[in-house]
Amino acid sequence: MIARAWRAVADVDKAPQYEAHFQHDVLPELREIDGYKGAYLLKREENGAVIIAVLTLWESMNAVQAFAGDQPDMAVVSPAAQAVLRSFDTGVMNYEVAFTDQIE
Repeated sequence: MIARAWRAVADVDKAPQYEAHFQHDVLPELREIDGYKGAYLLKREENGAVIIAVLTLWESMNAVQAFAGDQPDMAVVSPAAQAVLRSFDTGVMNYEVAFTDQIE
């Protein structure tokens, strides 16, 4: 399994707009891709801003490429997301999941 990690920063008043965009626009697209396994949207308020981290889970790098294209280490950030973010990483980190201990 592959974990794909990306970070961004939003103003406190705009962070809810990014969350809504992620839930209503991004997730439906991801769910249509074979090999998509889930996502986490993490946030932390710090120094008057909201740090956002998105972690998506994928069956394989082939599944990541079905989403990200030929450059799987580059971020996919729509214009709608860019409009509410103060800054964002243009690259991502793709990690092979070596171990998990998720308890439901």
